[in-house]
Parts: sequence; C-alpha cells; structure tokens
Amino acid sequence: MRPRHASQDVRRAREFEAYVAGAGGRLLHTATLLTAEARDDNPRARRLLTLALAHTYACWDRLRGEDPYDHTRRYLATRFARGAWHRHGGLPRTRPHPGSPLARLTPRERLILVLRLHEGVAEEQTAALLGLPAERVRTVFHRAMATVLRPPPGPAPAVGGVEAEPS
Repeated sequence: MRPRHASQDVRRAREFEAYVAGAGGRLLHTATLLTAEARDDNPRARRLLTLALAHTYACWDRLRGEDPYDHTRRYLATRFARGAWHRHGGLPRTRPHPGSPLARLTPRERLILVLRLHEGVAEEQTAALLGLPAERVRTVFHRAMATVLRPPPGPAPAVGGVEAEPS
C-alpha cells in the first residue's frame, strides 16, 4: 500500500470513529425503539445498528457533503422495514419487550412513530423514505399515537371489595 493511501485510510477511520462516538448512542436508542426491545437486552437493535453503520462506513467516501447521520438513519429504517414487513433481512427474530409502550404497535406503526416523534423526520420525508403516500403516513401515525396514549384497560376492579368465587 502506498503511503498516501494509508494516510487516507487512517483519516477515514478517524472521521468515522468520531462520527460513531457522537451519533452511536442516539442511533442505538432509535434502533431499540424500532425493535421495542429492553434497553439493556437489545440484540436485534444492536445487529440492526451494526448493519447500518457498516453500510455507512462502506459509503463514507461517497457521502460528499451528505449528512452521515441522515444516511445511517435512512438505512436503519429501510433495513428494519424490509426485515419486519417482508420476513427477511438477517435480523434475529425476537418479540418486543412486554414492558415497552411500543410493543403493542405493529412494526410499521413503530417505524413511523419513531421517525416522526423521536427523530423529527417530516411527514413528507417519512412517506418518501417508506414509499407510502403522505396521507397513509399521517393515518398510521395518528393510529399509533392513539394506541400509545390510550393503553387498553386492565381488568375491572372488584365491586364492593367482594371477589367472585371460582365455580
């Protein structure tokens, strides 16, 4: 390897390391929200983030002024969507963590809610990223919000302190 290429590789690696140090935590949180796993037990989210970061690193020299965070987030979202909606994508199959408020959402609802609320992606950008009409994104977003904000009722409390006896 020529010295010029070696120094470019070192510079590229340092730039990418700095990017991951700054954005990695937020991207992992986003991936964890998408998979609805527990924060401390999130193998699917970690795998999803690893794939997204590997893709970003492979494209690093071609980004040319493009925001690397946006690039990684787009790949993260599309990889999640492809794996969740088409039943492939190389991600381990796990169930959402039952304690997660997002566990009751479908993968599409989770994706749209996370992109719109957590990541602040505009409705039109979300629609373009997912290949859906903006009206559909709006409808799914509102349904997801209603599901998260109005959890299903629990069992009714016993009336008058008397519990029914099993028969």
